[in-house]
Amino acid sequence: MTTPEPTADGVVLPFARTTSASPEPTTEPAPGSEVVEAEAVDDSPPMLVDKVDDGPATSWIERIRGAERLPIIPSYLRTLAEAKATAKWTAKHYAHSAGYHAFRSPLYALKLAVRSPAGALLLAVATGRWVSDAEGRSIRRQMSEKGNAEHYLKLSQQRDARVRMRTLLLLLGASVGTVLLFILPTVTPEWVIWACGCIAMGILGKLGTPVDRPVASRAVTAAHVQKLTSDVVERALSVLGIAGINQAMAKNSRAIGFTAPISRDGPGWRAEVDLPPGVTAGDVIERRDRLASGLGRPLGCVWPEGNAAVHPGRLVLWVGDQDMSKAKQPAWPLRRGEPIDLFKPQPFGTDQRGRWVDITLMFIAGIIGAVPRMGKTFTLRELLLIACLDPRSELHVYDLKGTGDLSPLAPVSHRYRAGDDPEDIEYALTSLRALREEMRRRTKVIRELPKDLCPESKVTSELASKKSLRLHPIVVGADECQVWFEHPDYGAEIEEICTDLVKRGPATGIALLLATQRPDSKSIPTQISDNAVLRFCLKVAGQVPNDMVLGTSSYKNGVRATAFSFSDKGIGILKGDGDEPRTVRGVYIDAPAAEKIVTRARAIRVAAGLLTGYAAGLDVEVEDRGDTTLLHDVLAAIGDADKAWSESIVDRLAELRPSTYGAWAELATGSAKATQLAGALKPYGIATKQVWGTDPTTGKGANRMGINREWIADAITKSS
Repeated sequence: MTTPEPTADGVVLPFARTTSASPEPTTEPAPGSEVVEAEAVDDSPPMLVDKVDDGPATSWIERIRGAERLPIIPSYLRTLAEAKATAKWTAKHYAHSAGYHAFRSPLYALKLAVRSPAGALLLAVATGRWVSDAEGRSIRRQMSEKGNAEHYLKLSQQRDARVRMRTLLLLLGASVGTVLLFILPTVTPEWVIWACGCIAMGILGKLGTPVDRPVASRAVTAAHVQKLTSDVVERALSVLGIAGINQAMAKNSRAIGFTAPISRDGPGWRAEVDLPPGVTAGDVIERRDRLASGLGRPLGCVWPEGNAAVHPGRLVLWVGDQDMSKAKQPAWPLRRGEPIDLFKPQPFGTDQRGRWVDITLMFIAGIIGAVPRMGKTFTLRELLLIACLDPRSELHVYDLKGTGDLSPLAPVSHRYRAGDDPEDIEYALTSLRALREEMRRRTKVIRELPKDLCPESKVTSELASKKSLRLHPIVVGADECQVWFEHPDYGAEIEEICTDLVKRGPATGIALLLATQRPDSKSIPTQISDNAVLRFCLKVAGQVPNDMVLGTSSYKNGVRATAFSFSDKGIGILKGDGDEPRTVRGVYIDAPAAEKIVTRARAIRVAAGLLTGYAAGLDVEVEDRGDTTLLHDVLAAIGDADKAWSESIVDRLAELRPSTYGAWAELATGSAKATQLAGALKPYGIATKQVWGTDPTTGKGANRMGINREWIADAITKSS
């Protein structure tokens, strides 16, 4: 073996190299060779991961394309409704100020009169100082003290000249004033003299008014709140006790990033913040009380929200001038009880800025959750009030709490019950069974409609207005729905029906609204909560109920109703009717106000012939599906005839049993009576159709909705 020659850096040893012909290196040393243990060192330069910054990564056109354009028109003028609201508020503001000061004008005049002598005295003193050239006295004194005789003599001569001139002007003015005082009353109307006297008294009273005691008091007291600045926000975030924020701020004073200028946003300030890496908006939201303390603002003024669409660390902080729960809410636009269209958005509540937030009750199922005494039942009642204002709607109202909170809706409800007694649960179950059959009928009707009438295979407002299709909106509201699902005998079946209604009902015009104070998997089964689109969560106790109402991972993404305090009654997070969850304050409608709205809605329904079921005075078809009393009564009303018009049958039923069917006969039109009878016979599988008959008043024949006698007889035979 040849011994390598030593070099300055050591001994260079030859190593076997792998060639393409022998891909695997030889592990056995060659015979006679020396085995040396050594470490192969890679002397190649390291790869640069971060490239050297040699200029902007994008061109100027790409940068301006990615920039956010601020709106040209202010938000309060962006829509006609916003402009009207702004103009109305401005007019009210100045009208209030004008009325306030006009009412107190006699007091202002009295103050001026009392202070006018002091003003006259101050005017006389000021005139004396002006005539005597008092303003130059200090300079002359300085020249005298310094012994500067030349300047002092010049100033004294100037002062003497001023005094002579000003005294002459004063005497001239006083002479002219005295002459006018004696002459003007003889040649000038009396009202002018009085007006000049009042003006003079006002001027003297203003001169005699101390600076700290103004004549007029404030008509409006502005809220003095601290301006939100980056320093204020950073200081507030630093006291939250979040380690990620504190560590980042200790290393870098600019660890908190602001993605846009802090600006006014309605009656408050808005700041968009990028939190340090590893800190999420949810970490800040769950410390809302500490954040409010750090900002020095009431808890109801501080509303941090996350923006998960950007990234979990984006925090949107809105700080209002006034507590949201105490701020005056605008008048509800629907309070007058005018007819609406449920297929269009309707005002539900206001956001932090006081702007109306709309919801659409069609094509959804909704869940309302909260701890007790936070406004859950009032929210459900408001949604049902919205529903009743569409005359076409059919309301099914169940007050399972049994306190009567939903009783104002009874006069317009197709189905209504209050309580959780066995007969109440059976009533609801029977009604839900019928509702499921109605949904199946609707799916068939929709399936068979021409595509030009129903292109999206769902009920529209136009289809709901066609009485022949019977696709009117149906809204079911149940308060304390856990009573249904936890019932030992009927809970499973009710859950099955409600799950079906939540999944398929919205497309057929059926909306299910469930409210509970125990939002867990037992109170609201997962199959139902997962398919409910509309969510409104008032204050809840923890993460599980929060996610049960608002959806999985809502708590993790910073959408937390746990941040509400007990003073935030009626305030919750609305999800499912917009791109992002929103904090919304519902409308407080007490029982008397609700009754007035329902009275108006009932009158509209009666005039249109759309009052049915419980509200129309008949609910027997749901009380006992096995009872055939109605069928026997209808058979008796038809008599010996083979067929009869529905309106004629209703009139005969009222004569037969006035206490039971009297309300039917009081309906305004024949079509309304026919609709009422059709709804009563539907649970028995009997549908009214066009039948030929003769009008007893005119003697003319016509086709109208009616019944064949054999249909009733067959139904009685099947039920016996």
